[in-house]
Amino acid sequence: MTIVQAYPKGPEPAPPAWLSSDAGRQDAPARLFCFAHAGGGAGFFRPWRPLLLPEVEVCPVVLPGREWRLRERPYTRMEELVPAVVDGLLPYLDRPYALMGHSMGSAVAYEVARRLSAGPATPPAGLVVSGRRAPHLPKRRADLHGLPDEEFVAAVARLNGIPDQVLRQPDLLRLFVPGMRADFTLNETYRPLPGPPLSCPVSGLTGDADPEVTPEEMLAWREVTTGPFTLRVFAGDHFYLKGVRPDFIDALRTDLRRLLSVTS
Repeated sequence: MTIVQAYPKGPEPAPPAWLSSDAGRQDAPARLFCFAHAGGGAGFFRPWRPLLLPEVEVCPVVLPGREWRLRERPYTRMEELVPAVVDGLLPYLDRPYALMGHSMGSAVAYEVARRLSAGPATPPAGLVVSGRRAPHLPKRRADLHGLPDEEFVAAVARLNGIPDQVLRQPDLLRLFVPGMRADFTLNETYRPLPGPPLSCPVSGLTGDADPEVTPEEMLAWREVTTGPFTLRVFAGDHFYLKGVRPDFIDALRTDLRRLLSVTS
């Protein structure tokens, strides 16, 4: 005879937290959802938060495989990631909002904006893209995501894509590489998903010495929307926007005021 022991049913697991615990709680009239570069997380955008308040709350989106979601399986296909992100953001779309992405994050923000523009929520007021060629343009370099670990790490390090403190700690690097490889797979295998173009305004931002994208390739983002497009070029490389840079913050604030119709 087989005895089956019954145990009390535990609580249902909480849904994945796409935003940090303090995001979505500020009493700002508008929100900016930010998507980082490959391997990046909420910390990349955190310095902007006090600078854009009280007009706009900066809400970094953290993908599986990063930061507190390190143990979750990272996504490697855009068509699987986008619906999950949209579901995670729906509770926070109760006021005007825009989406922003840097590098790989630009492609994610763009596809999320397209999905949200089709419903069920209010569509985004605008999209800000940074440091990535327009999605319909061909690649300029060979893919990195299939390289052996040592070669992959060296190639990404040359792009300044791995923090020095991670490179100096082998155990931390081993934790970092799978998520980074997944991000590069996501970015390098991405092709625009089916669907109509955007109708919201799009703002393009880039550094004038970025080896990953030229101003002309950023200008091609104007083809993804039937709405207005603007391009701003800053002095700097691929990470021209890192930290707190007054001219960048001023330009971003100006663009967000235009997109979100908020005033100080």
